[in-house]
Order: sequence, then C-alpha cells, then structure tokens
Amino acid sequence: MIYLIRHAEAGDRTSWNGTDFLRPLTDAGRFQASRLVELLGDAHFSRIASSPFIRCMQTVEPLSSHLQLLIEPVDALAEGANVSDTLALLSGCSQDGAVFCSHGDVIPNLLGYLAATTALDLGHDPRCAKGSIWALATDGLGNVTTATYSLVPKSRCVK
Repeated sequence: MIYLIRHAEAGDRTSWNGTDFLRPLTDAGRFQASRLVELLGDAHFSRIASSPFIRCMQTVEPLSSHLQLLIEPVDALAEGANVSDTLALLSGCSQDGAVFCSHGDVIPNLLGYLAATTALDLGHDPRCAKGSIWALATDGLGNVTTATYSLVPKSRCVK
C-alpha cells in the first residue's frame, strides 16, 4: 500500500512573514500529525518520503519517530513538482509500500494523471484536504488498482 498524505493544517500563507518553505504546522496540524501514528502505525510500508517543505516534514515526524524510519526529503513531492517525477517515485515503491507527504497541487495532479491513464476510480468528487490520506493499493507491478480517501481530524471534537 502507498499512502499519499497532504500535509496537515499549516499557518495561513498570506499572513506568514517568512519564506513559504519554512511555514510550520498550526496546533490543529500538529494534532493531525500525531493522529497519523494511530491511523498508520500498524500499516506495512518500508519508506517515508516527504516534500522538503517544513510543514510536510512536520506532518510525518510523529509517524517517523514511532516507526523509527527516517524521513527522506524528496523534490518530486515538493510544491510544483512535475507529475512524471512524482509518478516515478510512486512506481518505485509498489512492492514494499511507502508513505509520501506532499502538497495540494502535487497529489491531485498525480491522482488526476492516474485516473486519466488507467481505470482508477477516484469517486465522483475526489478531494485533497489538508491532513487527508489517499491509500493506493497496487498489484505489485507498479499499477495502482484502487484508491481510498480519508480525512484526519483536526481536533478531538469533530463536528
């Protein structure tokens, strides 16, 4: 299984004074990141790769710590990444599984490409909210066969 995670809630881009690369998670985002341990802590995968942007790295830090797997910063997951680079990364991990943390442009671009070029069904209204997970099952040959979407809550009290 390959898990595509959109980074958790981060500070507002327009009110952040620093470089966007360094924009961190909010308290709600840190809570979402901690929930990944509960949701994926028992899943089978051998790699955690992330966009090098701080908000993505922070999203998978609790999971990395829990599983004692290093986070690999990968440009193919960074904002604005070329879909062919992201697809190559995905294809190389179909056997052992992986967690990839990325952005709201990269994940929809990848899923859109897969849906357009294969029989992958993303449902009638595919989403990619902050703190969401797309679980991609593969056939072991690198082909994505199913995609399942879930959203990680931002707080203990979800309305």
